[in-house]
Parts: sequence; structure tokens; C-alpha cells
Amino acid sequence: MTEESSAAPTTPTEATAPHTTGVASEDQVKLALRRVKDPDLQLNIMDLGLVYNIAVDGTTVKIDMTLTSPACPSGPELMTNAEKEVMTLAGVEKVEVNLVWMPFWTPERMEPRVRAYLGF
Repeated sequence: MTEESSAAPTTPTEATAPHTTGVASEDQVKLALRRVKDPDLQLNIMDLGLVYNIAVDGTTVKIDMTLTSPACPSGPELMTNAEKEVMTLAGVEKVEVNLVWMPFWTPERMEPRVRAYLGF
């Protein structure tokens, strides 16, 4: 019997298993943000077109989002909820939610089915 054939099969251990980073994908972030709903409309911020950009940089997720108007009373709640939902993703250690005003939000930024539902 050769040494090669007598060796017991090995199972991967933490030391030999391929290393996975556990970094969240942009699609996972989008799904998390779909759980953030405007309290008045009960529609999520992705369908409303409030999220302009998502960047995943290692364990940090940066989100550029806007509001339907500068006077939106739900702004702080939406931003806080966006941060909380994305923080639930595996591999995310930091979330930066940036409030942007350019380009200004218009109903055309909404998903077409949502726009039709709302009568725009």
C-alpha cells in the first residue's frame, strides 16, 4: 500500500477552506433597501426612486439617496431605517447614507408600475 492510498481523506478545516470575504453585494443592498418604506405611501425607497447610488467598498456600504422634497418630514426616519437594514447584511460593518439633492427627485424616477399605481 502506498502512502498516497493509505492517507485518510481530509475535510477542509477553517485553515484550509477557501477564504470568503462575506462582503455584501450591491443586489443584497438593494434587497435590504426594499424593506425601507415611506411611512405615508407605504412604498419602498427603491421603487420610489429615492436611491441614486450604491457603492460597496469592502465592509463599507455608501448610499446616495434623496427625498421627494426638502421639506419631507420622514427624511431622518428613512435614512436611519436604510442604515439599519443594510447593517443587517453579513459582512457590512459600516453604512454611510448621504442625502443628495442633485438631480432633484421627480415622479419619473419611480418604477413605472409604481408611477401608474399612484396615477402619475
